[in-house]
Amino acid sequence: MRARRSALDMHRMSIWSPCVKVCFVDPDAAICVGCFRTLPELAQWTRFSDAEREAIGAELPERKKQYQEKKARPS
Repeated sequence: MRARRSALDMHRMSIWSPCVKVCFVDPDAAICVGCFRTLPELAQWTRFSDAEREAIGAELPERKKQYQEKKARPS
């Protein structure tokens, strides 16, 4: 008989993601303007280690700030 997984076990198995379900890649910036990950990061996300995902996650607020500042500048 298969053992049932507890909710805690399932939580441990889940992979953290900064996804906010607003998936739109700005072709000029080559970045998702929902979560601010790059295309290679999006493609490899589940293959990264927890430490790699945490490092990328730490960069995302600054990416967002830079993106918004760039878009706010007059062309």
